[in-house]
Amino acid sequence: MQTPYYLIDKSRLLPNLEKIDWLRDASGVKCLLALKCFATWSVFDFMAAYMDGSTSSSLFEVRLGHEKFPGETHAYSVAYADHEIDQVLECCDKIIFNSIGQLTKFADKSNGHIRGLRVNPGVSTSEFDLADPARPFSRLGEHDPAAIDAVADQISGLMFHNNCENDSFERFDDMLTLIEHRFGAVIGKMQWVSLGGGIHFTGDGYPLERLAARLKGFAETFGVQVYLEPGEAAITGAATLEVTVLDTMHNGKNLAIVDSSIEAHMLDLLIYREPAKISPDTGDQEWMICGKSCLAGDIFGEFRFSASLKSGDRLSFQDAAGYTMVKKNWFNGVKMPGIVVRELDGTIRMVRDFDYSDFAAALS
Repeated sequence: MQTPYYLIDKSRLLPNLEKIDWLRDASGVKCLLALKCFATWSVFDFMAAYMDGSTSSSLFEVRLGHEKFPGETHAYSVAYADHEIDQVLECCDKIIFNSIGQLTKFADKSNGHIRGLRVNPGVSTSEFDLADPARPFSRLGEHDPAAIDAVADQISGLMFHNNCENDSFERFDDMLTLIEHRFGAVIGKMQWVSLGGGIHFTGDGYPLERLAARLKGFAETFGVQVYLEPGEAAITGAATLEVTVLDTMHNGKNLAIVDSSIEAHMLDLLIYREPAKISPDTGDQEWMICGKSCLAGDIFGEFRFSASLKSGDRLSFQDAAGYTMVKKNWFNGVKMPGIVVRELDGTIRMVRDFDYSDFAAALS
């Protein structure tokens, strides 16, 4: 099969889904796939058996969730445009407004729909200012408990999204306690609360039992249905980016150029200045793996191998599911990776390939 392509392995996806399903049963929470992280709908039918639906960040995402992912469809956007709102309402079971201003603006149109409001608790776990929803002057959600309480009769739920790659139960517990203390009065008037995504509860060693007990206690204390919105927690480790070495050079270091691009195919790594992952990363041969675009910094990272690389060698970049396929782009006209699925029985099928016609159609 011609590289590059993303390879989604259902056998590696399944353990995450089984942990999600266990948490649902043990705590009573409902779990929605966050499409902003992963929207490859060819495996939605497989994932839907272990989850309760999807949540979105735009009109197109809520429509995709409505059409492709069985279960509930939650709609959220930082701001809805006038020309979008009717279709958003047609596609969703719940609509979450980012601000009181948007709630007010679309009050008449959304009348009769299940409505919620995003709340910014002022604290998060993000290590990057770029991704911190509680950064100074943040536009992401309302922060004043009194202002939220004033519109409580217009909504039935609240959404808090302030975790980011948080693998610490203690940190999650502390932040939820802060939310309870600051917003408990208005939470008690609600029917449902979403605690968002970014909780890395499917990671090795995470205390799932403690999380389940904490979530169940929160739900019982306030009399609400709790939702989680796992994105990376659902798909971490489930896919690789398969590439081929095209050329090798030496300029103070061993350089290998592959038929892919970090800017075009794993953009988040470039944005956050993080290297890709190769396993095993061992051996006495050290190589810098470089993308084929003209960007000087198009570098996947430096890795160790047991033998020198040569043209034609195949490499696999690990953990290539989240924020990759949803962010791939046509920079330099580099061919987009295909999307391949490995079934539980080991068979492999190409579910999407991209060619020149896709590149041309994306332009004008």
